[in-house]
Amino acid sequence: MLTKVTSLTVLSPYRLAVRFNDGTSGIHDCAKLVSGTGSLLEDLRRPEFFARASLEYGAPTWPNGFDMDAEWLRREMEQAGELEPDAAAQ
Repeated sequence: MLTKVTSLTVLSPYRLAVRFNDGTSGIHDCAKLVSGTGSLLEDLRRPEFFARASLEYGAPTWPNGFDMDAEWLRREMEQAGELEPDAAAQ
């Protein structure tokens, strides 16, 4: 199954609440990601810009064209222990 984000909410600067199409969800801290190098990340360091995240084709996306691969995000969250089964999916 192709991994997609089905729900996305910005909770605070650099934190995203996400739900995936496999019935898992969690909160991911993106502070480490936005501290990286690259011109697209410079915009994301501004909390008001980060808050403009939206879903496009199942991936978190920002107006400057930066997007997160849903499969990468799910792996990152799984490795960090941030994923839980959705109560609605059980």
